[in-house]
Amino acid sequence: MSFAHDQSPHSSFASRPTAQRTRIKICGLTREQDVDAAVAAGADAIGFVLYPKSPRYVTPERAAALARRLPPFVTPVLLVVNESTSFVIAACALVAGAIVQFHGDETAEECWAASGHGSRPYLRAARIPIGPQAVPFDLVEYAQQHSRAQAILLDAQVEGYGGGGKAFDWSLLPPNVNAHLVLSGGLTPANVTDGIAQVRPRCLSLAVDVSSSVEQDGPDGRPLKGVKSAEKIHRFVAAVRAADAQLASKSHVQLPTT
Repeated sequence: MSFAHDQSPHSSFASRPTAQRTRIKICGLTREQDVDAAVAAGADAIGFVLYPKSPRYVTPERAAALARRLPPFVTPVLLVVNESTSFVIAACALVAGAIVQFHGDETAEECWAASGHGSRPYLRAARIPIGPQAVPFDLVEYAQQHSRAQAILLDAQVEGYGGGGKAFDWSLLPPNVNAHLVLSGGLTPANVTDGIAQVRPRCLSLAVDVSSSVEQDGPDGRPLKGVKSAEKIHRFVAAVRAADAQLASKSHVQLPTT
């Protein structure tokens, strides 16, 4: 999974092809069988939450053990929230090839330092306010501030840090963002097609990130946080691929298969 891009300015996105393969990240995994299920379904990246207050929390050591199950070209992602530079560097040393996802209040310089000054790729989460009283969020400026990140991950701002399964209003995003984006927050097989269709034309490339909607249902009907459903993962991946095919047919450009 790679969001690498040159840092050259883009005055127009008109020349960018609309047919692209949407990369998929399954986040919040805690069990071996769920890692295997996500890989079997065709996920490009697997997310491990290193935030102790999360119900999906795993230790860096546990993340490393789970990541060793991954085949080549499936990327482990370590989600951290307001951790020290030394913690992030030590965690990355345990997980070969990992990308870091900064999901707290880290500044651009803190992200850069914790990435080993660019020696480790990283994503920067943008927490988009939701609700009628939400303060407008300047994504263009945010992406510029964090231009050294491989991508900006878009998540709804909820109490705590992520994992709320809430979606924000995608239509309010700016039309042109000079960054690779990862759409997250409240995605399901039912709405991911609309999310891809709305957000992909606004950025350099688009990936999607899902957690809550691919978890098993508990006795109360609510998701069992950190316990994934292989069937739901497969349905989500199939919905993303269907969205890609739909957009490819509209653009009259053959969709890459790899």
